[in-house]
Amino acid sequence: MNLRLRLTAMNFLQFYVWGSWLITIGAYWFQTKHWSGAQFGAIFSTMGIASLFMPSIAGVIADKYINAEKLYGIFHICGAAVLCAVPMIQSPGLMFWVMLLNMMFYMPTISLSIAVAYNALKSDGKDVVRDYPPIRVWGTVGFIAALWTVSLLRLETSSGQFYVAAGAALALGLYAFTLPPCPPRFQRRDNHSWLDTFGLTSFKLFRDARMAVFFLFAMLLGASLQLTNAYGDTFLHDFAQMDAYKDLMAVKYPAIIMSISQISETLFILAIPFFLRRFGIKTVMLISMLAWTLRFGLFAYGNPGPGLWMIVLSCIVYGMAFDFFNISGSLFVEGQSDPSIRASAQGLFMLMTNGIGAVLGSSISGLVIEAFFTHPDQSKDWHGIWMTFASYSLIVAVLFMVLFKHKHDPQAARALAAKAAH
Repeated sequence: MNLRLRLTAMNFLQFYVWGSWLITIGAYWFQTKHWSGAQFGAIFSTMGIASLFMPSIAGVIADKYINAEKLYGIFHICGAAVLCAVPMIQSPGLMFWVMLLNMMFYMPTISLSIAVAYNALKSDGKDVVRDYPPIRVWGTVGFIAALWTVSLLRLETSSGQFYVAAGAALALGLYAFTLPPCPPRFQRRDNHSWLDTFGLTSFKLFRDARMAVFFLFAMLLGASLQLTNAYGDTFLHDFAQMDAYKDLMAVKYPAIIMSISQISETLFILAIPFFLRRFGIKTVMLISMLAWTLRFGLFAYGNPGPGLWMIVLSCIVYGMAFDFFNISGSLFVEGQSDPSIRASAQGLFMLMTNGIGAVLGSSISGLVIEAFFTHPDQSKDWHGIWMTFASYSLIVAVLFMVLFKHKHDPQAARALAAKAAH
């Protein structure tokens, strides 16, 4: 089978698994289980907690002991089993531990899928900056397909969404064993350091001040991503309590409206090679931060009625906000890393974004919302919430512009792309 087609199928299923429940678990939590918002914040933080250690551990294992594609398949099969158990949980306390276990299996597969894809493309003589984005875009298509499946089958508030995710995870886990081999590249040396011994070699990247600043802001942007995942669908569901909005399409099928964000991703992913080569990583990341500011600001003033255009525009902006940070960031890390720590470096990027950033984003935002934007009847001041998030993103953008020292050299970028292709 054609290599691009094989990697396309992997990316499609990778994000189909996540899209089946990530955006709609809030509706299941509040509308079906009627559990509290504080408990929901804890559940949603499980992906951040798992990302604190699992991507790094998985990267070390893949770099030193076992083929990345095999480890990738094992994690997905185990994740499928856990997802099948989620609907049986009747206690929010137990739900936390089950979802944490699920995230421990799923979160490292994101960085492992990147490592597998980059290795396969380079082995085939491809340019990852040029050839990976058109493949990765199908992951977004998979996420959209999952959202539409769950929404059109009216599973947004049902436990059925977890069975859909489990089926896709099992299929991907089995398929992973047919992917191009991605063997360990770590070479043991007689004078190896303690970092080598404990598989923490990728942390040497922090010795470079520029990379340290890059990872710091990746963490801060990871918090922004967590905010939109946690509260976007719930925000639209809350309009069902208002007679003027409850029968509108955006309220009846919020997951479909939110899927516009992923449709937008498919366009912006394809623009990444042009923007990276023309403007460089600093400008691309800065555009992402300003896009987050605009996304949250539009949510603050939008509604499912006359203000629907603002919500739709916010979803379109999301494509730029997410892709110019997440995909471009992984490509930048790949270009700055030695092949022997490829999987570990991607795991480190995941640690900073979906780990530390996500934990900080979910925990701090939950406390802020509870303290300042929750009324006595437990309704939310969504305008204040979104404007606070927008202000945060703008401050991050200004600090990044000042602190991240990186001068773009188009010729060096082309040379780096050529180097990455071999």
